[in-house]
Amino acid sequence: MKFKTDDFFTSGFKFGDSELSLKSRYEIVNIIILMSIFGLLYGIIGNIIRDVKGLIAVETALISGGLIMLYILREYRNSFKYIVEILTLEYTMFFLFLIYVSEVGDLKHAWIFTYPIILLNLQKPQRAKYWLSLIILLLMVAPLQNFYEVKYSLYQVSYISFVIMLISLITYFYNNKMTKARDLILEQQEMLKNFNNELEKQVKDKTTELTQMNELLEMRVQDKIDQLIQKDQILSVQSKQAVMGEMISMIAHQWRQPLSTITLKIANYQLEQLLGKDKKIREIDSTLAEISDTIIYLSQTIDDFKTYFHPAKELVEVEVHELLQRAVNFALPRVANNGIRIMIEKEQDIIIKTYINELIQVILNLVNNAIDAIDALKEVNKEKLKIKISVANKKEKILIFVQDYADGIDDKHLAHLFEPYFSTKGKNGTGLGLYMSQMIIQKQLGGDIYVQSSNSGATFVVQIPKNIS
Repeated sequence: MKFKTDDFFTSGFKFGDSELSLKSRYEIVNIIILMSIFGLLYGIIGNIIRDVKGLIAVETALISGGLIMLYILREYRNSFKYIVEILTLEYTMFFLFLIYVSEVGDLKHAWIFTYPIILLNLQKPQRAKYWLSLIILLLMVAPLQNFYEVKYSLYQVSYISFVIMLISLITYFYNNKMTKARDLILEQQEMLKNFNNELEKQVKDKTTELTQMNELLEMRVQDKIDQLIQKDQILSVQSKQAVMGEMISMIAHQWRQPLSTITLKIANYQLEQLLGKDKKIREIDSTLAEISDTIIYLSQTIDDFKTYFHPAKELVEVEVHELLQRAVNFALPRVANNGIRIMIEKEQDIIIKTYINELIQVILNLVNNAIDAIDALKEVNKEKLKIKISVANKKEKILIFVQDYADGIDDKHLAHLFEPYFSTKGKNGTGLGLYMSQMIIQKQLGGDIYVQSSNSGATFVVQIPKNIS
């Protein structure tokens, strides 16, 4: 015999959601059999104590029958309907026995009132009504038959039959309500299950659709990114070419005077030689030294120009004011003859690690814009002929201020100032300087650039980290 500890009252079987009614009947049957066995054991003990030996054998036989039914229920699932019929017959005979053999004063007939409850939990309502009709018929016949003397009168068995029918009706309607409620719950669970399945299907379909849309969107975004990268590269080249043109112009201005000086000194020396004037060795050395210094200056200019346009990018530690001075040096030829002063204010050494050429390009562009703004003034006074560059040291970052004292920037232009191909200089401007400066600061140097403007001038602020790495 296999005794299963799990789900004992369901005989160890598993039931689905649609078999809850059958599961309940299994539990009732197991409980009835188990309680019968305990009740019979109690009866055997009582009979032994009272020395009533005649019933002990019957009770032992009934206990054995109960154990056999428990075994059969666990071994043979299709035996359930037969066990139910056996139990129904057993309890029908037991309750009839109470009426036929017991005294009215013993009140043993009170047990018969549990019969409808047991019956309607064992049998389905369609079959239960036949068993109920049978027991009521046999109860009514009990006082009328002449074979065995019954202590109950016709009135008493009629009263008992009425109470049984009343309890049966109450139990039936209660079970019916419970069954409908259970069926409604199962129906709603099934609806919810179907709804969840449909929802899962819709979510799966939508997920697939969104995945496809995302893949398509990623492809489009990647295409746009590639286009923007290509556009930025083109703009960078154009900006570099524009700056190169300006630089070549600056170098041409910057070289004109030193070359003239060299030419003049050589011409003077040749003229004195033709005139037969002997120059002292000291004077010759002085002249040659001046020519050498001038040539070194020109060479340094070429080195600065070559370094600026070198394609290699590497992070370099530099003192920021020295870097600003290098940027200003490129612009000095432009202001040599117009009286504009470019001042770099310095309070302390500030070491930064950055891309030197890129930052020089931005500062040079801002300085050139400031020069253009001053050159465009209709009324010029000495106070406006200056450009001030300063640096603020802020923990992990620095702020570089390039300030002019012109008439400021028109409010309607401020919103478009950093857009590509937007220029306030007309045909003289490419519209790429500030756009590329913003791209360099934001994308390469990890900072930001913005402008503050008023009637007394404009200040461009470059904010970058001290250490990009």
